[in-house]
Amino acid sequence: MKKFLLPLALVLVAGVAVAQAADTKPAAKASEKTTASEKTAAPAKAATKTHVVEGEVVSADATAKTITVKVAGEDKTVPVHGKAAARLSSLKAGEKVALTCVDNAKGEHQYVSGIKVEKAAATTAAPAKTTAKGKKPSSK
Repeated sequence: MKKFLLPLALVLVAGVAVAQAADTKPAAKASEKTTASEKTAAPAKAATKTHVVEGEVVSADATAKTITVKVAGEDKTVPVHGKAAARLSSLKAGEKVALTCVDNAKGEHQYVSGIKVEKAAATTAAPAKTTAKGKKPSSK
């Protein structure tokens, strides 16, 4: 009988230990799931959609932190945030700009985060042709 009670007692103790461990594991997994979802949510917030819009400055208001740009023949006034707001005071009407715009998750425009002034294309005439000796050819 003693030979039977010792293994039975060990099985009961092992069963209680396993049951207790099983109760704590779901709680640990739940906290791991929360942590995993928080980790996934944080990069989603950090990752924002952006696009670049090219247009012509109509006006820039550094006080209100807005810029009005002519894009495809239509004037659009949009808010400006961050470092781009500091550039508003140096912009002049008629300048060609490339605006980096930030969108929300739905793809709707939120604000301008970057402003890059496009350099005007060179409109100088081509230099006159010269002969091999560096003189202009004579017109006869």
